[in-house]
Amino acid sequence: MTVSLMSAQEPVDKSVDPCVDFYQYACGVWMKQNPIPPDQPEWGSFTALQQRNLEILRNILEDAAKAGPSRDATEQKIGDYYAGCMDEAAIERRGISPLQPDLDRIAAISDKSQIAPELVRLHRIGVTAVFAFSSSQDFKNSSQEIAEVDQDGLGMPDRDYYLKDDGKFAAIRKKYVAYLQKVFELLGDAPTKAASEASVVMTIETALAKGSLDRVSLRDPVKVYHMLTTTQLTDLAPSFQWAEYLRNVGAPRITSLNIAEPEFLRTFENVLKDTSLDNWKTYLRWHLAERAPMMPKAFVDAHFDFFGRTLAGVKELPPRWKRCVEGVDAQLGEALGKEFVARTFGPQAKQRTLNMVHELEAALGEDITHLDWMSPATKEQALIKLHAITNKIGYPDKWRDYSRLQIVPGDAFGNAIRGREFEFQRQLDKIGKPVDRGEWQMTPPTVNAYYDPQMNNINFPAGILQPPFFDNKRGDADNLGAIGAVIGHELTHGFDDQGRQFDAHGNLRDWWTTSDAKAFQERAECFVKEYSSFTAVDDVKLNGELTLGENTADNGGLRIAYMALLKLLDGQADPKTGDYTPLQRFFLSYGQVWCANESDAYLHMAATVDPHSPAKDRVNGVVSNMPEFQKAFSCHVGQPMVRRPACRVW
Repeated sequence: MTVSLMSAQEPVDKSVDPCVDFYQYACGVWMKQNPIPPDQPEWGSFTALQQRNLEILRNILEDAAKAGPSRDATEQKIGDYYAGCMDEAAIERRGISPLQPDLDRIAAISDKSQIAPELVRLHRIGVTAVFAFSSSQDFKNSSQEIAEVDQDGLGMPDRDYYLKDDGKFAAIRKKYVAYLQKVFELLGDAPTKAASEASVVMTIETALAKGSLDRVSLRDPVKVYHMLTTTQLTDLAPSFQWAEYLRNVGAPRITSLNIAEPEFLRTFENVLKDTSLDNWKTYLRWHLAERAPMMPKAFVDAHFDFFGRTLAGVKELPPRWKRCVEGVDAQLGEALGKEFVARTFGPQAKQRTLNMVHELEAALGEDITHLDWMSPATKEQALIKLHAITNKIGYPDKWRDYSRLQIVPGDAFGNAIRGREFEFQRQLDKIGKPVDRGEWQMTPPTVNAYYDPQMNNINFPAGILQPPFFDNKRGDADNLGAIGAVIGHELTHGFDDQGRQFDAHGNLRDWWTTSDAKAFQERAECFVKEYSSFTAVDDVKLNGELTLGENTADNGGLRIAYMALLKLLDGQADPKTGDYTPLQRFFLSYGQVWCANESDAYLHMAATVDPHSPAKDRVNGVVSNMPEFQKAFSCHVGQPMVRRPACRVW
């Protein structure tokens, strides 16, 4: 597949006035020329660059898969994992036999007290049944890692898929039940029995969904932080053998932990008591089979038919090599990423990115200093937090050690299971220890970036620091409109509705005056109302509360990048380059990195679960709030890209 990436300046759709629909103006031509590939739910700058990165990773892995005495330990692991994954014939020959020991153990459960040890086994191999158990950074002591229990155990992406009366969700539920039945049939059950089992799973998952927090609530750190003792944990769900689970799961001895959603565990207690043992065994069989890696083609096709075709609108299953590359990235990401960095990301790119980060931090500092709605006391705390933000660019300073992970040639299923167990245990080993502030949550080839409120740092993998987001050959206006806006976006996350609740050290602490908090909420509510008025697809509106943090960051990020550009121009003349001034090129660069075609099914799913707005709204929603954009393109009051009243926090 040839990946088409945007150039420094794509042709614009001159049939459209930029003041009427800037997204169509910036992206219309590209959208016509770049339809969604059949193996993708959407297609834009992020996905196109990710596909190019996959091709680079494929070359690395195919080289590493060639057996020879010259391979080092890293090449052996990533090469043998990839080769085993690519050997479809061997996977087909083994059928479901790799699952049989686990299926037999579930079948042998004779009492509900034995569900706890079975969940130990399932959780350790990456099967997320009922709840999740792991380590996390303590919200109120950011220097320490603690244990955490979190809601989980649903097969569909969100509680809304089970509970909403919307006709679209009802149709999806029917297809989900059909998918459940198909999996039970693939496990060897007769159609009638499989249909009954599908109904059982749907009933249990719906009951768990009713006790699950919604996505908006999950964004509020106060609502998902409840430090309790292990005795209090037991009190929430006394019918479950917590002591046995905690003793055998592989964690160090703990006396307290964070229970993210106590109400979910109360629901679990009721479902555990009210559901028969046979039905629980059916539920566990389903989650084992659905989450099992490296399964025969019939399982893969059934999974894709529901999650790919029905939920995301993807027409074709991605080719095997893509799925295997992604598998290595998921299990051995830093081992693979080290070679990716060597091939794609030099020290000059890292230094220029760092320079941009510093320019944007300075711009955000200026912005905070001159805010007319924030008091001096809160400004002081905000600046302390800003100056404490640390930057991680490209790749880790210390690469992850995979020496304890055994990768066996020709054992695709076993390699994936051992990879999951390795990561599960790596997470549990953190409990009770100081936080490793050098750790990354994304692998180096990832086309993304993130701000971590508890670490108070921004993280930019090498994967995104490439054209069209960043190009050493491009000018400041182009780079600041693209990667500069992304950097500004991540910096702004430190001060969005979530990030602002954490202090400079990453602790959950209210450092705002009452009046400033109120002023922030009023300005944030403007974004909630604005984006809630946008239509995602058909009659589905965006959830302005779910997308608030990302919308705040989009708006603040572009404004900060604009301020940084003005400082670099330093009052110099504003000559045109081609048809556009530097300021126009800045906005075009921003608009064009978001160019995308998105399927209707994907937009519907994203409106339910994704805290990001669709591409069009990430462009038009932002520039319509910026007088600077309106001046650059000579827009006037009454045109769609001139919002009144304009929304602004930062």
